[in-house]
Amino acid sequence: MAASARDVGDATAWSAEAARRVWGGAIPLHVHLHDADVTALPPPPPFLTLGPRIGYLPLLVPIIKAHFSSTLPPGVDTVWFEYKGLPLKWYIPIGVLFDLLCAEPERPWNLIVHFRGYPAEILSPCEGEDSVKWSYNNSLKEAAFIITGNSKNVMNMSQADQAAMWESVRKGDMDSYTNISTRLKLGLFEEDWSVATSSAERQQGSDEPESPGSVRPCRVPVRLYVRRVQEDLEYLEDAIAVSDWESVSYINRPFEIRKEEGKSYITLARALETLLPEFFSSKPAADTQPVEIADSPPDDSDTTPRTPRDRDPAPASQRGADLTKNATEVKLVRVQGIDLQNNMDVPFLWMANYLKNPECYLHVCVYVGAGI
Repeated sequence: MAASARDVGDATAWSAEAARRVWGGAIPLHVHLHDADVTALPPPPPFLTLGPRIGYLPLLVPIIKAHFSSTLPPGVDTVWFEYKGLPLKWYIPIGVLFDLLCAEPERPWNLIVHFRGYPAEILSPCEGEDSVKWSYNNSLKEAAFIITGNSKNVMNMSQADQAAMWESVRKGDMDSYTNISTRLKLGLFEEDWSVATSSAERQQGSDEPESPGSVRPCRVPVRLYVRRVQEDLEYLEDAIAVSDWESVSYINRPFEIRKEEGKSYITLARALETLLPEFFSSKPAADTQPVEIADSPPDDSDTTPRTPRDRDPAPASQRGADLTKNATEVKLVRVQGIDLQNNMDVPFLWMANYLKNPECYLHVCVYVGAGI
């Protein structure tokens, strides 16, 4: 018994350390000012800083602007970042952007910052920290809705708690965040649940009542980023850079499970078979459901808030077809910088508990080989 208790204690400590590493993780950034924004010679040197994995690029603008301020053109700033010609979506966490766009991790990560010429036809508007805070709160409410069936616990937070929670996220203060987030009762998922139905069969936000005597299903908020790479890709460093967001599908698809006796824990492999049967299921492609992608713009008055969307999205049905067209095999699965395609037996609910971001979503990047 003593050994068993010790093992449990070690596992708990290890899990807590994993969460701390997520919160403390950072990407070294080498930020270059775009040539069009340089108004003095010699041009300023690049700025080297750390981008928190759970943070967002707009939150770094104050320190980046201070470095380049002496050479910026006059006028109103409209700041945005690009990587290899691709404008970066500001509402996606820095760590997820890095995992998704750098097939072979690039350290430091070389980004270009623009202070003019915002690509409004590609990116949704961003008004700095206020926009990021609004997006974070919407995502948190959406996650609460998935987990509990409503978002009242988040919407009823006091102004003081809302401000303190955002400040903890902005500063990467896990302890302060935990003190506040525990009041939301979004707690840890128990690790003895089993798959009940495909998430494609039960939609997020369904009001369908549970049968008498049934246990409420556990729903895990998951965001999947599926990137197409060359079909014959052998080495990650040879992956063609993402030139536009059409080659990436951004998917909100909650994972639903029910508690049943005598069932083993759910692996990442089993979860992805349910979440992305297009690529992970052994069933014929005709038996799988098309990819779902939410297109609706967020609405602060809605109790099922959505993530901000970019301009003029293609229809979900069309993007679902594009996603699976010519797809052959999964090349990479990455979560919080960890490559997992050869370790798919990791307990999925452990990942959801300890590798999630502060808005309570587990972000999973998947590279699939396809004709591009």
